[in-house]
Amino acid sequence: MAKYGSEQILPYNNEEHKATQVKRMFDSIAGTYDQLNHTLSFGIDRIWRKKGIAYLRPFAPKSILDIATGTGDLAISMQRKLNADRIIGADISEGMMDVGRQKVAEAGLSEHISFEYQDCTALTYAEDSFDAVTAAFGVRNFEDIEQGIREMYRVLRPNGHVMILELSTPEHFPMKQLYSIYSKWVIPTIGRLFSKEQSAYSYLPASIKVVPQGKVMTDLLSHVGFSEVQARTLTFGICSLYTGTKK
Repeated sequence: MAKYGSEQILPYNNEEHKATQVKRMFDSIAGTYDQLNHTLSFGIDRIWRKKGIAYLRPFAPKSILDIATGTGDLAISMQRKLNADRIIGADISEGMMDVGRQKVAEAGLSEHISFEYQDCTALTYAEDSFDAVTAAFGVRNFEDIEQGIREMYRVLRPNGHVMILELSTPEHFPMKQLYSIYSKWVIPTIGRLFSKEQSAYSYLPASIKVVPQGKVMTDLLSHVGFSEVQARTLTFGICSLYTGTKK
């Protein structure tokens, strides 16, 4: 399998598997994650999720697996917009999912949304289990990106759809230069103000810089087996939306 740069970017050290470190990092920032996430993106992350959900709406998926669900923002939005029968939010961070469970309960959506510990590279679900599989801002945290996407393909039903949102690096002036300054200086500084976990907000811009983007990501999706693969850049290239279909 091909190796991608973001797989080599680690939050802490070179002595533990990436998944172990990512789990510890997100457990440690779970309490402040939502506030910080919306602050760092100026709230635009909500618009990005709406774009991803709009892609899924014509297909009316009734069962959805949300990989790297975190605190469940995408899962909650999908339930409200798509009225799915079942959404499972899967993650390796129980700390993040505990926040998500509380949010889901407060929203009165516990009947439709549940959370489960899952390793994205070795999902426990049977083949052809879900109408849609999603991942918002989590692919860069995968220890093995190709294997994670292979698992997303495996658990999708035929004619099911994948929707991936991932942060990306703008390519054109002046956003490229502005984003470089923002990611190098602003993200770590704001991260330190909100959280004691300084490593998390140094890891974030470093992992975004080398995560598969654009054609590299669409080629990977096609290689795994997806058809009708498309990439769409959002907000001047700060975020990318990748979609595909399992035939």
